[in-house]
Amino acid sequence: MMKIQVLNNISNYGLKILEDKSFDLIKGEKIEDCDGIVLRSFPLKNIDIPKSTLAVSRAGAGTNNIDIQKCTDGGVVVFNTPGANANAVKEMVICSLILGKRDLVSGNKTIDSVDIDNLSESEISKKIEDMKKAFVGQEIKGKTLSVIGLGAIGSMVAEQAIQLGMNVQGFDPGITVETALRLPRDIKIKKTIDEAFKKSDYISLHIPLNERTKGLINKKLILMANQDSVLINFSRGGIVDERSILEMLDSNHISKYITDFPTKTLIQRLNQKKDVIIFPHLGASTKESEINCALMACEQMALFLETGKINNSVNFPNISSPQIGKRRLFISNENKPGIISKIAEVLADDGVNILEFVNKSREMVACNLIDSDDEISDDTLLKLSRIKGVLNARLCY
Repeated sequence: MMKIQVLNNISNYGLKILEDKSFDLIKGEKIEDCDGIVLRSFPLKNIDIPKSTLAVSRAGAGTNNIDIQKCTDGGVVVFNTPGANANAVKEMVICSLILGKRDLVSGNKTIDSVDIDNLSESEISKKIEDMKKAFVGQEIKGKTLSVIGLGAIGSMVAEQAIQLGMNVQGFDPGITVETALRLPRDIKIKKTIDEAFKKSDYISLHIPLNERTKGLINKKLILMANQDSVLINFSRGGIVDERSILEMLDSNHISKYITDFPTKTLIQRLNQKKDVIIFPHLGASTKESEINCALMACEQMALFLETGKINNSVNFPNISSPQIGKRRLFISNENKPGIISKIAEVLADDGVNILEFVNKSREMVACNLIDSDDEISDDTLLKLSRIKGVLNARLCY
């Protein structure tokens, strides 16, 4: 029986998929020998993953709590769940667009100052009418929104904003045909991030945090947006250079910074001024989102362990194949010449006839699904795993 280590609170809707397929679930934060790990935000980056682990599946899109390179080097497939929490985050962004120029939070808090015990109904009404003058805002209709990153979340934000009457422009350095097809036709695609920032009243960020994007949103870019613009960040905190944000807020070039990633500096700013709105990482915190992410993460884990199918991996290529033979091998290897021929040679020497051989590669790694009707012994698996450059060799069924 294969073992799955469950870290964090993963929805039972997802775990039931694994239980129904007779996987043994190990719960708790003490990592044991296991075939797979399912997690959310557990800090796996500085922990040694057991050598028995074949895959890690994160119930969420971001994987910055996982050492991807270390997993890749060890032949561990890392899955995420892009799009599973997209609607939840989209709704938070739309809420933030409105909060950006309408100080509803302060308006709500001001009601607490009304002395209802010592004022008549008419006096209360007059006091509230007087309060209105301090909270005159602006509508988002007709304003320009720039969406940086047009993946699952960014494309949904763009579509919703257009429906609300905004002028939407977008930029994505890795835009694909699939991405382009799901974009609303009224969005204006910009060729560079500089162009996307120009003439923006609102900017919403939807890009991953990595070495290329760390500190990407800086003073130079922000100055290209319109005076009194609003910056919304539901991606990752490190994408935005915090010093630049504070400087732009002080100069009133940005009227508000809205983010889901609190820091000590931003919390101090929040306590002093009203030009930042900070949420405690609530973007994907809905019951529906947690269920969707858990279902997707567990389903991907189960399919990979049972059939070798890979979908939504951040470090390995997607690969799948219908069942052709009685037995299936999954082999991962460094993407170098000569390894596939050595795999075929070992199988031929051990009398294993190949019915189908599917190979996919991604940058420096590759993986293979090999179907056969012949017996595949433990000795054959050992020989395959000893081939120089092979990361993992196992029998799926």
